[in-house]
Amino acid sequence: MQRDMPNPSVFFVSDGTGITAETFGNAILAQFDVHPHRVRLPFVDTVDKAHRAVERINHAARNEGRPPIVFITLVNADVLHVIRECSGLVLDMFTTFIEPLETAFGIKSNHRIGQFSEVTSSSRYADRMDAINFALMHDDGQSSRNLALADVILVGVSRSGKTPTSLYLAMQHGVRAANYPLIPEDFSRMSLPSALVPHRTKLFGLSIAPERLSAIRTERKPGSNYASLPNCVEEVAEAERLMRREGIRWLSSTHKSIEEIATTILQLIRPDRLEY
Repeated sequence: MQRDMPNPSVFFVSDGTGITAETFGNAILAQFDVHPHRVRLPFVDTVDKAHRAVERINHAARNEGRPPIVFITLVNADVLHVIRECSGLVLDMFTTFIEPLETAFGIKSNHRIGQFSEVTSSSRYADRMDAINFALMHDDGQSSRNLALADVILVGVSRSGKTPTSLYLAMQHGVRAANYPLIPEDFSRMSLPSALVPHRTKLFGLSIAPERLSAIRTERKPGSNYASLPNCVEEVAEAERLMRREGIRWLSSTHKSIEEIATTILQLIRPDRLEY
């Protein structure tokens, strides 16, 4: 009988922020029923830092009795050599992808680290910063000013996922996303808030299973009517009825990640943002 092994530590090592290594690594890890301890080690851009990273990886290997998984995105050959000597299973994202692409394109890659200054001076980066400011100013119906500039206005009951989706759309795709709550007064009138009526074509709704909504609200206001299951059942039903009446496209956030919700919205309202 095979002995159960503890879930391994997973390290994401990079000479930049480590977000690329982490994103790729997590996408691969999602294919396995494991729950590892994840450690991101960013800005490992010198041999000295590489040796310190190796110490952490080797320490985890000794404690756990098995090699950690190490996803890397490293350019410097000296740093890469040090990391490869660690006690972990090293998966080099650059070697896996860049070398075949060099062959396909018939040219050598630039092998540049980070390129943060180029990113921050790009128009795409400026769009993202502008969109983040817009999302923060128009969170939870705080302001109705300049809604005409919005790419999308998310609507739904409180705690249905509007704010994180708005911020994700802004941060990742430069989409100006406002969000506006649907409240009992709207259900009593069975009409949209007046500020949203001129922008009906930009509305996109988020719904959620009442049981999930109750659990989320209970974390914030335990024992309140706001969080009670009967109230959540009523609010969700009324919100969905209002969205159907107004012809608003909507989806349930119950079993969808922020990434899935955002991609669905982009496909419908800004498919150009999926091409760049």
